[in-house]
Amino acid sequence: EGFYAPTEGEVLLDDVPVRELQHEWFHRQVALVGQEPVLFARSINDNICYGLEDSRPTSEQVIRAAKLANAHDFIVDFDLAYDTFVGERGAQLSGGQKQRVAIARALVRSPAVLLLDEATSALDAESEAVVQAALDSMMAQGGMTVIVIAHRLSTIKNASKILVIKGGCVVESGTHGELLKQRGEYAKLVARQMQETAPLIQGGEGGQGGDGRTRTSRAATAK
Repeated sequence: EGFYAPTEGEVLLDDVPVRELQHEWFHRQVALVGQEPVLFARSINDNICYGLEDSRPTSEQVIRAAKLANAHDFIVDFDLAYDTFVGERGAQLSGGQKQRVAIARALVRSPAVLLLDEATSALDAESEAVVQAALDSMMAQGGMTVIVIAHRLSTIKNASKILVIKGGCVVESGTHGELLKQRGEYAKLVARQMQETAPLIQGGEGGQGGDGRTRTSRAATAK
């Protein structure tokens, strides 16, 4: 949004400082999916197309985006399908369903850069798996730069490049396999997460604690 300027250094897009880019043009190039997406009191179709009133996507484009987001199947299960009305913050949808609608909303814009900021961290294990499958499918399409900010290793292990940030600085970079071989910070985080999840899996809890919450470590791979 441009609310804050960097106190040091530059933020570049294709080697051009973003402060030099035309604001409206830059907004059209970038889409964001956050941890807690907001859906508005309108139809699912309107939520997916939100902000694109001047160049509204066609029905075919909306459906394609929803399919990439693994949202199409649950949407058409509603009696009104894409015309189904949802309440503020998607009160009628599960967390995983809301997140998939938000992903479809980002994809229908065909952005040059897609930012995924902890996009699965608030989901239970089952919803995370479905949303992660949608993200993997989307990234496999190519044609855009996808920047994933995450702590869960399952979210970033297939990335073409992983940056490990510690104390505000990049301390390691590489693929999942390359970083494991370095036996540095990333490898420690992987080992820690495996140690925390293994007892739960062996105990037959399916990765969940007694209160039903998914147990994961906070792997600082991008924050």
